[in-house]
Amino acid sequence: MLRAVVALLLLANLAFFAWARGWLEPVWPAPRHAEHEPQRLAAQLRPDAVIVLTPKAATAAIAAARAAAAMCLQAGPLAEAEIPAAEAALAPLQLPEGSLAREPAKPSPGWLVFAGRWPDAGERKAREEELKKLGLAYEVIGTPADLAPGFVLSRHATRAEAESALAVLAAASQPLRRGRVVNLPPEPPRFWLRVARADVDTQTRLLGLQPPAVAATGGGFKPCSAAS
Repeated sequence: MLRAVVALLLLANLAFFAWARGWLEPVWPAPRHAEHEPQRLAAQLRPDAVIVLTPKAATAAIAAARAAAAMCLQAGPLAEAEIPAAEAALAPLQLPEGSLAREPAKPSPGWLVFAGRWPDAGERKAREEELKKLGLAYEVIGTPADLAPGFVLSRHATRAEAESALAVLAAASQPLRRGRVVNLPPEPPRFWLRVARADVDTQTRLLGLQPPAVAATGGGFKPCSAAS
């Protein structure tokens, strides 16, 4: 009796082994699990694109990805006297040493096409309506005192450029009246606070400044502009 039981157990194990190995297909399909599932290999998408990196190569790839994600961020421009307060507001961020630099800002174009100084509020409102009817964009300046408050129609790097722009406006079908070219006095030096290559972590810290630091840095950090 014992021999018969042992023989049955042996046969059962052999039958299970043969079934698990797929030797009994197609009569009895093999179980679909673990690493013996050929359909999973057949379902792969672009297996040739999978590259197994060594630890050294993986570290280099991560460093390259971080470098590619780096970007230039700047705040300002700020007057020289404002720089210490801005740098103090940024100190808690613990930016990488040497990453924050002062860069001189390009001065604003000093020649203006000017539509007049209008200290009287009523006259200023009338002039503003006139400019709107002509379809002209303008900005109101508050300095210097001998021009403020006044309307600036455009800014130019040279007197010749400003006079050419004024001539175009004066010759339009609806000509500009009482326009003139004026030269602004030189501006005091101003500076950008710039992080030329901010990594992802630094970007998060700079772009997430709290209101006091935003005010101290002249409005917070933004991507660098080629015109600055």
